[in-house]
Amino acid sequence: MKTLLSFILLFSLVVFLLPLAALNPDKASTASSVQDFVPPIRQEEPVLASPSQESPPAVEQALSQQVSQPDHFSILDRSTGEVTSIPVLDYLYGAVAAELPPDFHEEAMKAQAIAAHTYALYCHLHPTQDLNGADFSADPSNWQGCVTRQQMLERYPDLGETYWKKITDAVDQVASLVLVYEQEPILAAYHSMSGGATEFASNVWNGTVPYLVPVDSVGDTLAAEFETTVSFSTQQLRDILTQAYPQIDLTGDPGSWLQIVSRSPSGYVLTLQAGNMQISGQDLRTLLGLRSTNFTVTPQADSVSFTTKGYGHGVGLSQYGADYLARQGNRYDQILLHYYTGAQLAQAVDQ
Repeated sequence: MKTLLSFILLFSLVVFLLPLAALNPDKASTASSVQDFVPPIRQEEPVLASPSQESPPAVEQALSQQVSQPDHFSILDRSTGEVTSIPVLDYLYGAVAAELPPDFHEEAMKAQAIAAHTYALYCHLHPTQDLNGADFSADPSNWQGCVTRQQMLERYPDLGETYWKKITDAVDQVASLVLVYEQEPILAAYHSMSGGATEFASNVWNGTVPYLVPVDSVGDTLAAEFETTVSFSTQQLRDILTQAYPQIDLTGDPGSWLQIVSRSPSGYVLTLQAGNMQISGQDLRTLLGLRSTNFTVTPQADSVSFTTKGYGHGVGLSQYGADYLARQGNRYDQILLHYYTGAQLAQAVDQ
């Protein structure tokens, strides 16, 4: 468990800053603006599973497991620096509203609610420094992490009430559920969309856990803007790299400045040769503001292009993957247990 503490704070920032509103993606969780996203649905895609009319076995099992939780979570507002205490249920409403486009499937919303609930509880149980005593951080003014009903109404003046009711109806059905591994709440990482398969937590942060390992997420490849390209002039790229690495040697053909050395089995870049240095895919993503570390590098005449797949760190629940699975007939419990290997559902009971 100690191996996780070093990257809880990093994840708290990554999950909200880099992607999620839809999830937001990393909202990725992820995306920075919910209205920028469209559910990745293609009617010709085959059905992966049919929902059972019986009570989900995972939910029945959850009734026999209980974990304690507070009745409020404390959230640090990254824009104002203020710490606010919010009832758990209100947080879940606001988290789903911030993290997912409102036209996502209800089962995906349920899955996101449970993931956000679990993540918040995990942070509460494993406090970190630099949060002014808060459990975790969010940035409501920039639609990251958690928003209010009023914000929803302002963003969607015609359909805000309809969207909010859809969210609250979905959340109410799963508000008491969290994910556990060996009877402890898990670090329920989530992101907007993977590159077609999720990633090892150990390739993103320091530490590893058995429930954050790669799984297939083919629905992500159908999402709008799954693959995007951004270009930098050679001078821009030189300036960015030399500022970050003053000792770097970028003599020679700009086409040879960046060479991918290794990728994870899921396709994410682990290391690159940058001039005379080796750097990580994560570091380059941060420097260039790339959507993910699943990228290719293409030299042009006077520029270098980066084509990325997916959006976010790629660990844990994929929000677009969850929406795809939901639209193929999968329940929220099936979605969650697909993305969090070996985890189980449990009931969270107020202390």
